[in-house]
This record gives sequence, C-alpha cells and structure tokens, in this order.
Amino acid sequence: MSPTDASADTGTDTGTDRGTDMGTTAPGAVARSLSDTGGEDTLDLHLPAELVALFATGHGTTPMDGDLLDEVGTWGPTDTPAGSFHLVPVRIERDLALVTRWMNDPAVAAFWELAGPETVTESHIGAQLGGDGRSVPCLGVLDSTPMSYFEIYRADLDPLARHYPARPHDTGIHLLLGSVADRGRGVGTTLLRAVADLVLDHRPRCTRVIAEPDLRNTPSVSAFLSAGFRFSVEVDLPDKRAALMVRDRALRHVL
Repeated sequence: MSPTDASADTGTDTGTDRGTDMGTTAPGAVARSLSDTGGEDTLDLHLPAELVALFATGHGTTPMDGDLLDEVGTWGPTDTPAGSFHLVPVRIERDLALVTRWMNDPAVAAFWELAGPETVTESHIGAQLGGDGRSVPCLGVLDSTPMSYFEIYRADLDPLARHYPARPHDTGIHLLLGSVADRGRGVGTTLLRAVADLVLDHRPRCTRVIAEPDLRNTPSVSAFLSAGFRFSVEVDLPDKRAALMVRDRALRHVL
C-alpha cells in the first residue's frame, strides 16, 4: 500500500505519504510496498486472467480499449491555477536519480519508506513498469519542471480492494511533492484535483477516484476534501487506519 497525505498543503510539512499521507501525497496505504506487512504489495496481488479481463472491461462482454489504465502517457497536459500540468510516465534511465532524491527526503521517507540507494527506488518503480499495467508511476511536470511523483493505479485490482466495496475501474492516486517549496501552499490540493479530473476525463469507465490517507493525518484529509474528495469511511489497512476518500464522477462539478 502507499501513502498520500496532503499535509503539505495545509502548512504542515510532513513530507509525502504514499497512500494518502501527503505532506506530499501518495495515495494512501496502498501504492507503497507492504513488505513489512506480510508482503501484501500493490504489485503482488495475483488474480486469475479471467478476473483481470472482467475488471478491465467493466462487465466482461467487450474487449478492453488500450491498457488497464487507458494509456496514462497519452493524456496530455492540463491547465491548473498553478500552471500547465502534465503526467509523464517514469523512465528509469531518465528519472531514477531524481525520484531517489525525493524518496530520501526525511519528510517523504517517513511515509513512503523507500529511503536508500537508487536500487531501492529502482526496485519499487521497476516492479510497476514490469507488471501488467495496473499501476503506472509518473512524474508530475508543472510548467515544464518535474516537481512531483504520482502513482496512478487500479484500486479495484489492488490489495486495497480487500478492505472496501470496490467497483470495477476504481482508480487510486498516490502523490509526493518533491520540493519543500511546493509544500504547505496548496499545490498538492491543486494537483490532486487536476489528476482526479484527468482520470475521470480519460477513463470513462471509472466512476470514482480513490485515496486512503492515514486517519491521523488531518492536514492530508483536509487537502483531499479541498480537492473535491469526500470522506467515505474509516478503513483498517495492514499498516494504518485510513480515511477512505472518494472523488465521485457524479459530484465532480459540485465539490
């Protein structure tokens, strides 16, 4: 699982939690490796091919267009109050040093637990790049500058789905803000809303965007609320008690 707490958005610099303990945001306790919780990793959930196909189509009667996440790399830029933002899929040879540096920021490491040499980050990212496409690691590029790291993942195909009533095509977000200068001034909230909108715009079969910040990280929960997510329920995950945050397609223009 992984962090995603937006505490960085509300003036509290707590780094970045991949599940939803933003200090930077990493979509909750799901995107990060759970080697410390019995090996329950986002990327280690093996499902029968028939079930994967069923989730991929939404009803199992028509072939899937594109991949499990509808080709994140083709979504293109979007305008935000902070500038032009673009999700760019990670390339190990180009981005490893940068993402490793972010993961070694103490505020980020406290939630993502991926501090260490480049091999640690490479293993985490490489498992996603070498998988079936249910999780896509991306750089968040703002006005041509890489400044954040995202994981866009199929929450319905993730271990998180064991802990809440998942729907086909539920899509999760994990986020970390790389620069201390971008924390505590609302950038995380802006990007959470922008990425959730990108998901809903480019994944027509997805009705909800999901995140699961640590319930104790009230700044992160607040950032999600400010980004148009609603609090759904408390969820006991292997490494934390989380607030399940939901951005509904039906409410996207209301919240």
